[in-house]
Amino acid sequence: MRTPVTAALAALLTALLLVPAAPAAAHNSLQSATPAQDARMSTAPTSVTLRFLQRLDPQFTTIVLSDAARRKVPTGAPAVDGTAGSVTVDEPLANGTYTVAYRVVSADGHPVQGSYRFTVADPATSAASPPPPATATRSGGPATPASAGGGADGGPPSVLLAVGAVAVVAVAGAALLLLRRRRSS
Repeated sequence: MRTPVTAALAALLTALLLVPAAPAAAHNSLQSATPAQDARMSTAPTSVTLRFLQRLDPQFTTIVLSDAARRKVPTGAPAVDGTAGSVTVDEPLANGTYTVAYRVVSADGHPVQGSYRFTVADPATSAASPPPPATATRSGGPATPASAGGGADGGPPSVLLAVGAVAVVAVAGAALLLLRRRRSS
């Protein structure tokens, strides 16, 4: 025999299970960069600064600069200040195309990575030696950050949803058990 309280708890439990869960947190993404994507600079930069939507964790922030031949350009360690990460360029950059690649961790724990290119065309500096044609076509990547390990919809992983559903069922079961014990006494 169902009592009104039991029916209400069953309806509440059903409603909680059917309500879609909101994402735990949005993935971090690149907001701006200096030098900017596809910039053509007449003076070589001495640093690279990336600004993101969320605060950065210094332990999980990587910024790498490479030339057109995909050789890593010497830089200082990434310095993090809130939502900005930057590296200083240790050696003057020759004329040519450079790729900035980054990897940061979002507040929800998902790594986010991406890359973009810029060009140095200083009339007072000689051009860098041209890379072999095969490497030039493979270097670089999309300017849009890619989320590693995250879903396309940006929602929480299914494991979190399953754990949440089990927790709701456990709480509802405990409430029903307490109600039955009170009625028996």
